[in-house]
Amino acid sequence: MRAEIQTLSDQIKKSIALLKQRSGWDTAGHRLEELNAMTEDPELWNDAARAQKLMRDRQTLVDSMDTIKGLEQGLSDGLELIELGEMEEDDEVVKEAEASIRALAELAAKKELEALLDGEADGNDTFLEINSGAGGTESCDWASMLARMYVRWAEKRGFKVELQSESAGEEAGIKSATYKISGENAYGWLKSESGVHRLVRISPYDSAARRHTSFSSVWVYPVVDDNIEIEVNPADIRIDTYRSSGAGGQHVNTTDSAVRITHIPTNIVVTSSEKSQHQNRDIAMKALKSRLYQMELDKRNEAINEAHEAKGDAGWGNQIRSYVLQPYQMVKDLRTGHETSDSQGVLDGDLDPFMAATLALQVSGKSRAEAQAED
Repeated sequence: MRAEIQTLSDQIKKSIALLKQRSGWDTAGHRLEELNAMTEDPELWNDAARAQKLMRDRQTLVDSMDTIKGLEQGLSDGLELIELGEMEEDDEVVKEAEASIRALAELAAKKELEALLDGEADGNDTFLEINSGAGGTESCDWASMLARMYVRWAEKRGFKVELQSESAGEEAGIKSATYKISGENAYGWLKSESGVHRLVRISPYDSAARRHTSFSSVWVYPVVDDNIEIEVNPADIRIDTYRSSGAGGQHVNTTDSAVRITHIPTNIVVTSSEKSQHQNRDIAMKALKSRLYQMELDKRNEAINEAHEAKGDAGWGNQIRSYVLQPYQMVKDLRTGHETSDSQGVLDGDLDPFMAATLALQVSGKSRAEAQAED
């Protein structure tokens, strides 16, 4: 067996071991039997929230077990095929089996990374908020490019994307936009995108074709589900209604149906501009609870963030990534050092390598310098 295939085999086994550890493999079968018994309880759906959580827990366990079994079987089959091909001196069989081992190694690495998404809210849906920075039209256009990038990323994963609110730029682009993105581990993946994003390019809005630098901020916070209790004192909020602004046309609201909720103690402001004022109140209140929950998560992680900043790393809430389109092509994450020259691919939603690198660094608890020293 070639050294490359032996190395890949060892990596797959390592990934399987980690997956077993995180799923509690030794007791997984017993837990599945218990969950199956609970789902057969005729009284289960009397409490819909509890029933839905139980079904999600069961499906998560089933998926985890199936993944582990599939990786083990795939590795065993691949190695046996290689051995058989070598015995019979059949190069085609060996090549096919080696290709399957390479593909399996990629899948195992992906599943290992996904297993790290076990934070308190990682499995939740998420809100994604984008705000243009200083710089007028140029920054508004950059904000709209970021919005397109994240929508493309979400759609490639099969996630559901819902525009919650949007404020158009005066000449082009957007001043701000908020999306709700729903899908498996949506918050867990996107949480690493919070921060300031920097664009360097020749501005299409500059008649002198000069190079411009623009900034826009991205804020990601989890959708609070029924399992997370967030109390909001009615005395602490102010609710305003206003007429939604847009680019014109038949779909512009003509009544004061848009809703803005201000949380007075924290000065958090959330908005929603759907057609129904009742719907907007519900959406905005859920967004407010999610923001308050994110604040609580940030407090818990404050010590970790301070440790990173003390080591000289960029803080998680500060500038995190640069996108250079001129005079050369490069996208570089300032926290992990991960970079690519395929800037158009990134702007078209190819963000997984950046998210994976940041997630691995955050889970490791290492600074960028420490991680690079190990490489």
